[in-house]
Amino acid sequence: MKKSAMVFIGCGLLILLFGCQQVSYREITVEDYVDKMKAGWIGQMAGVGWGGPTEFRWNSVTIPEEHVPEWKPEMINQHYQDDIYVEMTFLRTLELYGFDVDIRQAGIDFANSRYMLWHANKAGRDNLRAGIAPPWSGHPKFNSHSDDIDYQIEADYSGLIAPGLPQAVVDLGELFGRLMNYGDGVYGGQFVAGMYAEAFFTTDIHQIIEAGLACIPEKSVYAEMIRDVTRWYQENPDEWIATWNKIEAKYQDNPDYRKFSCSGPEDDFNINATINGAYIVMGLLYGKGDLDKTIVISMRCGQDSDCNPSNAAGVLATAMGASELPDKFTSAIDSEPVFSFTDYNFASLTKVCEKLARQAVVRYGGKIQTNDEGNEVFLIPVKAPILKTVESCWEAGPVPENVHFSEKEMEQITIKIRPKSDFINSWQISGPYSKKGVEGFELFDVSFKPERNPKQAKWQVYPTDKLGEGVVDFSQLMRGEHRAAYLKTRIWSPETRNAVIELGSDDGIKIWLNHKLVHANNVTRGYTESEETVDVQLKNGWNEMLVKVTQGTGGWEAGLVITDTKRKVFKDIRFE
Repeated sequence: MKKSAMVFIGCGLLILLFGCQQVSYREITVEDYVDKMKAGWIGQMAGVGWGGPTEFRWNSVTIPEEHVPEWKPEMINQHYQDDIYVEMTFLRTLELYGFDVDIRQAGIDFANSRYMLWHANKAGRDNLRAGIAPPWSGHPKFNSHSDDIDYQIEADYSGLIAPGLPQAVVDLGELFGRLMNYGDGVYGGQFVAGMYAEAFFTTDIHQIIEAGLACIPEKSVYAEMIRDVTRWYQENPDEWIATWNKIEAKYQDNPDYRKFSCSGPEDDFNINATINGAYIVMGLLYGKGDLDKTIVISMRCGQDSDCNPSNAAGVLATAMGASELPDKFTSAIDSEPVFSFTDYNFASLTKVCEKLARQAVVRYGGKIQTNDEGNEVFLIPVKAPILKTVESCWEAGPVPENVHFSEKEMEQITIKIRPKSDFINSWQISGPYSKKGVEGFELFDVSFKPERNPKQAKWQVYPTDKLGEGVVDFSQLMRGEHRAAYLKTRIWSPETRNAVIELGSDDGIKIWLNHKLVHANNVTRGYTESEETVDVQLKNGWNEMLVKVTQGTGGWEAGLVITDTKRKVFKDIRFE
């Protein structure tokens, strides 16, 4: 009995000695936190605004110095940039539901967003709208873009609300990054966010990069890339082109490092998170604390040359603080406009970030106190993050049998991915139409023959085998830019009834039903399914529909669905 008691006491002493180790804290006043957090948003806007004109115009080559755009102070106002406003969807989810929000609710909120998306973001959101719940919406089995840059682009928010809290940025990556990404696609966002979190406490770029590296698995390809770029910088600290060439040789030209490249391993275009992450690190290292140089070098590396300088500039600006930013980046800030597709202007954005940061500090073991000077202070515990086992898109983990939202959850998703059979699939097409010296946006109000007198226009049947997923792709039959084309069909309804037209278009669209204009939106955008809805009335018998779609540059598409007022497709109407 005595021996057992002694063993028990000994174990208790060990627990006291090693289980109750004193936690150290770092300190930042709330005032300084807010100043740095604001700077992080300004840095993002500066990077994307400056690099915007160069995006993906130089792939597999560096941008010549003479092609770097001239910075103008008004370029700071990037309220319409998807590189900025998409991440605000995640902030809104956190604002509404807190840090305990379920990933499925996060997926529902992202599914209901109405902005245009590309690559992993689009594939992930399409999966969500089709009923594939997260994290499977970002899994390589369902998402061929899982290794793309997308969460890396928009992870800044998580570092900006988690000062010195690496576990928070890792957890937020697991929550929001998996809506659209997997493996290195998620790690890129966690790395960027980890750098932001550290930038609240130091201006040492090497320390900031090491802190980001600590937020991702050591054996990931992304971590290998960070170590490579850091080593190559040390070998050539004043020659960024030398390091760029080494990045190009390994992460662009070597197919072993492009195993899940959505564009294929030999394409010059490369939106993989890893190589673009290398260009973020390039800007930070070779910029040597200079905001201009940081942006320009990240930009001149090419590929996604607005997103990469946005991340790099956001991190560096956070370390500097808004009060220390050059006047050229702050003098023309307009704080009043609302960021596209959000309820936030600059003032309300920073306010919600402060609110969430307060929650994060307490949630992750910190404290909010008042110091001797009467200032509020965040006390941040110094803790290394706990990471999951490394994963890769080309050797992805298993998927459960049921990956779908419940019927109740699907009722909360207002925009669904519809099967091809739901779309109007019987069209005649007329065009293209153009007017000398008039661009696509201006063609919207030019009345061509099909809308003046449809019977006198030349029409041909649009081949059903070219409808793709129910979408009319005008470029299948006609080429060129700054043009307009028309579609027409007849809709037979057995009775007079209220209906809804769901539509998406690239670019502007007008719709006439029974010779009455029921919808007009002169816009430049990519195609997004069911992006808009129009309430109409079908009459008993045949209804005539005419559609005009304008084209500026790029894609040229349209897709229309007719439903009842509960958004269910009619089973008793037909088209011809």
